[in-house]
Amino acid sequence: MTAIATKYETVIGLEVHCQLITKSKMFCGCSADYSGAEPNTHVCPVCLGMPGVLPVINEQAIEFIVMTGLALNCEISAFSKFDRKNYPYPDLMKGYQISQYDLPVCHDGWLKVEVDGVRKRVGMERVHMEEDTARLLHRTDPLSGEGYSLVDVNRSGTPLMEIVSKPDMRSPAEAREYLVRLRQILRYIGVSEANMEEGNFRCDANVSIRPVGSDRLGTKVEVKNMNSFRAVHDAIAFEEIRQARMLDAGERIIQETRGWVDERGETVSQRTKEEANDYRYFPEPDLPPLRLSREYVDAMRAKLPELPAAKRERFLTLGLSEHEATALTEDRARAQYFEGVMGALGLDPGRSAKVAANWVLGEVARWLNAAGSEIDTFPLEEERLAGLALLVEEGKITPSVGKDVFEKMITSGRAAAAIVETEGLAQISGEADLVDAVRRIIQANEKAVADYHAGKEASLKFLVGQVMRETRGRANAQVVQGLLERELGENV
Repeated sequence: MTAIATKYETVIGLEVHCQLITKSKMFCGCSADYSGAEPNTHVCPVCLGMPGVLPVINEQAIEFIVMTGLALNCEISAFSKFDRKNYPYPDLMKGYQISQYDLPVCHDGWLKVEVDGVRKRVGMERVHMEEDTARLLHRTDPLSGEGYSLVDVNRSGTPLMEIVSKPDMRSPAEAREYLVRLRQILRYIGVSEANMEEGNFRCDANVSIRPVGSDRLGTKVEVKNMNSFRAVHDAIAFEEIRQARMLDAGERIIQETRGWVDERGETVSQRTKEEANDYRYFPEPDLPPLRLSREYVDAMRAKLPELPAAKRERFLTLGLSEHEATALTEDRARAQYFEGVMGALGLDPGRSAKVAANWVLGEVARWLNAAGSEIDTFPLEEERLAGLALLVEEGKITPSVGKDVFEKMITSGRAAAAIVETEGLAQISGEADLVDAVRRIIQANEKAVADYHAGKEASLKFLVGQVMRETRGRANAQVVQGLLERELGENV
């Protein structure tokens, strides 16, 4: 691979199709929530392509695409239009798809990505709106063994946003990071679930290679059927090697569409790639052009939440580490929960941020991982977790007891202070209350005492741990260590 990389440069552009979270379809009133529904139950004459029906633009979908364009630093067109894209696929009920061609809603944006500490700006060619196709269900006749396909029209007409990057990416890692950041933004602004596994966030990769130093683009190949970030990375990696070997062998690369076969880890040819003129685009005669005023665009801009990159930078100013700030902003719900805990703590901003981050990325994250849950279903409200954290910060309970109380709060629904009081879990800090326990531990661990006197510092930590165990984690560890050092010094 090193030899290939030094000889050829990979050029990558990505086309992402993203279903929007709207109640109805793009051009009719049918429900867009067809998950789990019986086939062909979310349909009407419009999405069935019946003669004589007229489409009506979904206003919410237009708001979402404008918000997306603004989040991706795009120019928003004051004038755009819909077009008919014609091709004879069986999943198109009308025989064409309503899309956009030469005048999209959003154009000329960018998205920053970072790979191995190197940041770069990936250009955004366009963001446009179209309708999704029906779904083909492939079956095999058990008697004849012949294959056939069924059509489920429930998905047909679902609002579908296409986000087309410029060919600015140069490695599979950059492509993967671009998708991760794009998905993050779409989920932050609330326009899409953006789940690749569920098919509402689909990616096609345009991949070509050229000699290092050349400014001419090579023949591109479009790769489809990728349903995970790993698949996108691996498909591009396979394709750049395949194309390099072809050129080295004197073979000609043809413009084609290839599918990714995950089980085999390779791409396979599907069909020659269509050109734009193959689709016979022409303006959609049944829909008026879109005219968006400056006031409308400003109103959509005002709806945008703080985006993940800006939120991450703000968290860094609070004294959080790069790791902490990145982890907390990966998901908007997690960031909101963190900020809720931080606000409820009432400490100085830097201290509140650190304490909240420790709990959210520590105990909360561990519990969610074990439960297979997301932060928006976490049973402890921000104020209740903050109450527990304050007990630890104020020295009323030890950190180890805090972890136990955390679990008890989840299982019982009780407040931290009530659990501490009723179960007698308050921290023991008085020397008079701890000295007897310290002396018992010294008497019961002769070897550790001997090791300590021999200069083995680890033995002191062991003895502290034994005292903590005897007191069920309630003892003040610093006080315990001081008592041990004093008692051991007197018994040399």
